[in-house]
Amino acid sequence: MTRKRRRRKVKKQGVPENRNKAKTQDGVALEIQPLNSQEGADNEDKDKKASKVHKKEKSVLQGKLTCPAVQISKAGLIMSAVTVIILILYFVIDNFVIQGRPWLAECTPVYIQYFVKFFIIGVTVLVVAVPEGLPLAVTISLAYSVKKMMKDNILVRHLDACETMGNATAICSDKTGTLTMNRMTMVQAYVGGTHYHQVPSPNVFLPKVLDLIINGIAINSAYTSKILPPEKEGGLPRQVGNKTECALLGFVADLKQDYQAVRNEVPEEQLYKVYTFNSVRKSMSTVVRKPAGGFRMYSKGASEIMLRKCNRILDKKGEAVPFKNKDRDDMVRSVIEPMACEGLRTICIAYRDFNNAEPSWDNESQVLTELTCIAVVGIEDPVRPEVPEAISKCKRAGITVRMVTGDNVNTARAIATKCGILTPGGDFLCLEGKEFNRLIRNEKGEVEQEKLDKIWPKLRVLARSSPTDKHTLVKGIIDSTVGDQRQVVAVTGDGTNDGPALKKADVGFAMGIAGTDVAKEASDIILTDDNFTSIVKAVMWGRNVYDSISKFLQFQLTVNVVAVIVAFTGACITQDSPLKAVQMLWVNLIMDTFASLALATKPPTDSLLRRRPYGRNKPLISRTMMKNILGHAVYQLTIIFFLVFAGEKFFHIDSGRKAPLHSPPSQHYTIVFNTFVLMQLFNEINSRKIHGERNVFAGIYHNLIFCSVVLGTFISQVLIVEFGGKPFSCTKLSLSQWLWCLFFGIGELLWGQIISAIPTQSLKFLKEAGHGTTKEEISKDAEGLDEINHAEMELRRGQILWFRGLNRIQTQEHPPPLPLRGFFPNQEPLTAVPPRSLLARLLSWGAEAPGSSSPSTARLCPLDHAPLCLVALAAWLWPTTFLCWSTRQSGPQKQPARDAAVTTAMPPPRAPAPVSSCVSPCGSKPSAPGGANRIPASQLLLTVMVLATPGDWRCAKLLSSPGSRLFSLNSESSRKQKF
Repeated sequence: MTRKRRRRKVKKQGVPENRNKAKTQDGVALEIQPLNSQEGADNEDKDKKASKVHKKEKSVLQGKLTCPAVQISKAGLIMSAVTVIILILYFVIDNFVIQGRPWLAECTPVYIQYFVKFFIIGVTVLVVAVPEGLPLAVTISLAYSVKKMMKDNILVRHLDACETMGNATAICSDKTGTLTMNRMTMVQAYVGGTHYHQVPSPNVFLPKVLDLIINGIAINSAYTSKILPPEKEGGLPRQVGNKTECALLGFVADLKQDYQAVRNEVPEEQLYKVYTFNSVRKSMSTVVRKPAGGFRMYSKGASEIMLRKCNRILDKKGEAVPFKNKDRDDMVRSVIEPMACEGLRTICIAYRDFNNAEPSWDNESQVLTELTCIAVVGIEDPVRPEVPEAISKCKRAGITVRMVTGDNVNTARAIATKCGILTPGGDFLCLEGKEFNRLIRNEKGEVEQEKLDKIWPKLRVLARSSPTDKHTLVKGIIDSTVGDQRQVVAVTGDGTNDGPALKKADVGFAMGIAGTDVAKEASDIILTDDNFTSIVKAVMWGRNVYDSISKFLQFQLTVNVVAVIVAFTGACITQDSPLKAVQMLWVNLIMDTFASLALATKPPTDSLLRRRPYGRNKPLISRTMMKNILGHAVYQLTIIFFLVFAGEKFFHIDSGRKAPLHSPPSQHYTIVFNTFVLMQLFNEINSRKIHGERNVFAGIYHNLIFCSVVLGTFISQVLIVEFGGKPFSCTKLSLSQWLWCLFFGIGELLWGQIISAIPTQSLKFLKEAGHGTTKEEISKDAEGLDEINHAEMELRRGQILWFRGLNRIQTQEHPPPLPLRGFFPNQEPLTAVPPRSLLARLLSWGAEAPGSSSPSTARLCPLDHAPLCLVALAAWLWPTTFLCWSTRQSGPQKQPARDAAVTTAMPPPRAPAPVSSCVSPCGSKPSAPGGANRIPASQLLLTVMVLATPGDWRCAKLLSSPGSRLFSLNSESSRKQKF
């Protein structure tokens, strides 16, 4: 009984295993429903680990952006939290410890106003610190590039393939149609022991030999292959269908014969048996019935393969004579090799008669043998005239081009030499597929990476290769660790069998004209003109995207560093940020949306192909960029701090520091804000160059979007300062003050020249950032994941929960206008809920982990909901405070005594203080009765804007959430992410 039970268990466990194998045939694991039993779940995990599922890594740019983006987000959260804590502690200690004031119940609404003000300052710091414009810049740059690439005959199917192509270090290209014109013509022939170096006249052939040639070509070819008249008068005839067969049909036309007449006599329906061409047999054969009885088989294919199957050959008289191995070797040496060395594709035409009993047509090894050779022809496919220059550009750009073809090795070598892939005297390898497999496989037939690493660095031509050989080569290059950096490989393909190689490559190029639907579906980019030069253009566009993101990072990180330090320092010293919340939002708009448009839409230039590719491991933020970021940050901080702490003396105006709570805007802080924005505007021009170039204006007029953004931002800044008023905390400035602000802004250009003159090598303390993730850094815990999330690998568990809390704000469905209505089953008013009860409900709301059935085991860390709690509490406190304070100030006729008490003088310390003393820490005067301290509508609107700004939380989600894609714009897909 026990043996039967064990057998049943083995059978049951084998079913899901087979299903898993079936679902992972394409290299990507499909989602499997979780099993109910714990044993089934364990078996499923074992099956996942056993089946080596291909883990899809992020693109090169995504991998490099993940680490710095997460670090910036963490720094912004820490700085904002520290800012709020310091402001609250400063306020509490100064008022209740140093000055000794007691906490009065009537002063609570005023204190709450200060605390909410401190919270707004902290949120402002977070708004500026988190680079939510980074996904926008990436998306804008990619979308702009994709649209422009269409004009260069490049159809991008996957956005990330565009930037990945900019880091390509190797290109494995087909020959026919990509490097050559794919217009084949027959130029040489060997018939009856005579080698014709030109197309022979039909009079030189005997009638029966001529009939064999014509029938062997017209019948033994796809009837869809045709030669049509030219579209324009004087043009070349149009080739439709297989180009090699069209070249043979052209040979029939040159012999003054009509192939269509032969096809009409033997229509396609009368063909008895057809062996179609494939990459294994390298030949095509067609069987027809003979009028006198029996069968005749016409065959054509690769010359050296077909000649091994021939035991007879036609002589000058058209008679079949024996064809021995020695004769075959002589023919290869004297005919085929000279043709191949001239870059010709050699095709052998043969036939066989079956006069006796009908053979077993399924046994190809017996049917496709004992052939009689009719002729060997040489077909020329001329190299595209623009290809040698394109390959030369690739070499200057540090990209290695390899040719993978099914042609003869001598033909492939000749074409590679004409293209410039092979150079005289170069130490390179040209291998055939059989020799390649012999060198890289062990006795068991398995590919060894160590053996492959000895071959591929010098390999330039792989001839007589199969699609499996191409996939093996591509996979070996990608997985190799030889060299300073891992290779980024691009592959071209047009056939159905090229699908695995196109999928495996970092970037797969399919041919738009000659490519099959399967190849196009497996590719990332489609070349609509089947031209190699389009690949070079794709490289140029990809590098332009990469540089555009680097330029935006250099600009935004400079603004981040300066704005965060200014807000933090100013808040800690003066209990108020020199840059107000709405001003910060305007700065955020400048450095995110406008900067993305300006810096991410620069058209590419040929100078991008004069440097080597970055590769996978080179950091996104170079030491030169770090020098620019820190150098400009020093200049801007010096100017801002000078204006904040000495600006009133320099301009002879009133100081804006430690202003009362609702004081009007000051010229002092308006100058600070205006100078800060103008410095960013001129620094945006400096950010156009990231490699230490001195001329930052080079080509600026060719980018109309950049000029429009800069000019539009300047005009908007003038309007905000002159007419923004209280909503923007600005007041009008005089002409001299405007000139001084412009002077400080233009100083950015001069300071940029000083920074570029400093050698980067002399600054040893500079560090790089944004390194690509190598395979060694991938944790074993990532096994079984569909996509490796490097941010998830880096963060600790508690930090992951914190970032998931930020992400949950976006993953939740959008709530009704009152954000806390769904928390309360009885729908009681928000203002009627006690704060402690509200906080308890907030901490417990949504605390069940996804996929957990038991609430007791599904609790997450309360930090997971900390951002949500802060936002919800602020949304609750503002209306509550507003209503409470409005009620207190709304009845001067009913309570004159309280209004009189408001205006009393401040008592000595530690004595009961009136309400007016609650707002005196910043030196404010007592408020007038009748609601003068009521929260203005503009400030309430400001709070809603700051708290409701989704971009920062969305950015934190995009940059730190597990499984998220940096370039995703689909909100529905982002909501479905699992954690």
